[in-house]
This record gives sequence, C-alpha cells and structure tokens, in this order.
Amino acid sequence: MTRNEFDIIRQYFRGLADNTGGVICGIGDDAAVLAIPPGHELVVSTDTLVSGVHFPAATAAADVGHKALAVNLSDLAAMAALPQWVTLALTLPEDDPEWLAGFCGGFAVLARETGVSLVGGDTTHGPLSITITVMGVVPAGTAVKRSGARPGDQIYVTGSLGGAGLALRRLLDGRYADVRNKRDVCLERLLRPRPRIATGLALRGIASAMIDISDGLAADLGHILEDSGCGAIVQLEDIPIAPELHELTRAEFWRTALTAGDDYELCFTAPVAKRPEVERLTQQSLVPITPIGEIMGSGLSWRNKDGSESKFPVTGYRHF
Repeated sequence: MTRNEFDIIRQYFRGLADNTGGVICGIGDDAAVLAIPPGHELVVSTDTLVSGVHFPAATAAADVGHKALAVNLSDLAAMAALPQWVTLALTLPEDDPEWLAGFCGGFAVLARETGVSLVGGDTTHGPLSITITVMGVVPAGTAVKRSGARPGDQIYVTGSLGGAGLALRRLLDGRYADVRNKRDVCLERLLRPRPRIATGLALRGIASAMIDISDGLAADLGHILEDSGCGAIVQLEDIPIAPELHELTRAEFWRTALTAGDDYELCFTAPVAKRPEVERLTQQSLVPITPIGEIMGSGLSWRNKDGSESKFPVTGYRHF
C-alpha cells in the first residue's frame, strides 16, 4: 500500500468514531475502554464477510460497507440487545481511495441510523475480507436466547423470506449485468439487508426464543429447536414469502424460500398468552410479523394446507 494503516485509519475511520455513549477511550489508543450501564449485560457478536463468498466481487463498496455492519447488527437484534459499539478489521488487496470512501460511506450511514460508534479495529493487506464485532447492552437477565422455546409456543417470522436468495440465483444465472447500478427489490434485500433492531428490542419480554434468519428458515428454526430441545409444526401456506419467488418451480420455490438464507429477518417463539402483545406490536410496527406454526415436543413437520406433509432439503447454507 502507498499509505500505511495509520494513514488509512486517520483519513477514513476516525470520522466514524463518537467518543460518547460509554466510550471512555476509543480509536487512537491500544484498545478501547467502554463503560457498560449499571444493571446491564454486554452482548457481543462477530462475523466475517469474504469477497466472492458473502457478496459478489463487483458489489459497490457502499453496499459492502452497509451489509458488513447490517449482518452483525442483526445478531444483536435477535438477542433483543441495544447496539452501542463496533470494531472493524479490514483486509484490503490494494489501497483504493475511491473504494475506501464508498465502503466507509455505506458503513457510516447505517452506523448513524442505529446509533453505534466505531471504537477500534485494524487494517492489513490481503484478499478482501471484513471482520466486524458489534457490542450491545441488555438489562441484566433479559437477553433473548435460542434455548427458551417450549411446547405450545407460537412460531413467528418478520418480513418476508426468499427475496435475497432469489437475487443470488439471478446473479449466478447472469441476470444482473451490473450489480452496482441495476437494482430491484430482491437485489436490495441481498445487498442492503435491514437489521430488525427495533422489532428485536420490542420483543424483549415477549419472545421466549429468537434467532436471525441468516442461513435460511429451515436451518435457523432448527437451531432454536435443537437448543430448546423441542420440535415444531410449520404451516407452509402461512410462511410470508417474497412474491417474486413465484417465477420458480415448486421445488425451487420452497428450496429458495427455506434454505437460501441472507434474509436477516427474525424468527421467534412466544407463549400463547403473549399473542395479544405480538398482535399489538404487529399493528404498531412497519415490519409485518406473521405466525407460521407451533412448538411441539419433538420432530419437525412442514405441513401443507390439506394437512399432508412436505419433505425437501432443509440444511440451509453451510460454509464447511
């Protein structure tokens, strides 16, 4: 690189720092010093995004910056945590001022929208990858985990599923000639997911278990069931699916909707007694919340409208 990492940090990343809101010492020292509010617990999540794996190499830098932060914030939303701070480790193949400015722009807009402050990180030379650690807080004992579902709880999802997966299929089929400029609803879902932070916070005290849908509903609901030691019946006709998926065959429709991933919606469970609160939240929120099934003692059944059971691959996305 023509500049060293300190020059890059100084030019592009100091502007993302905000030494307020519990930041005692942020960017510029050997480590950050943070103050957790009394009576709260720290919630921490880390994700790495690699060019060509998590986003197409031709993706605009601003989209990469947005998505890198968004997918991490989605994990905090699933824990009902309030985002506070973030660290960023960036591996770059070259010192590209235009790319860096675009990346930081996309990152900064979402950081300001969600109230997170950059408190540290690292830059190094190598194939493009981004590692982000986000930190949030919850009142002690109120984080929503995957392990709290119980038989009789209702299963819900936010938003709609499959749009991002369809966009990825279209990319692989060569149907998006220019991902930098040609946009539609599905491509926007893939490149600029919206973490459901407000919904996650509102579900604190309502949801018994929660997870963000990153690897597909089938896999991520499976994580709740495994960690909770339960099963489920899911009504296929109740699952909210992006209307664009109707261009697919039935088999590809369900495979994309349930296993493609990159939805970054929330899947959660709640006791039947909490249904009025969920319905009230649905009416107040701009994000739809849809009941799709019920937690059972064991097993996982995907039911058709006529009561018959469907079977299809439900492994979800896996890196290894």
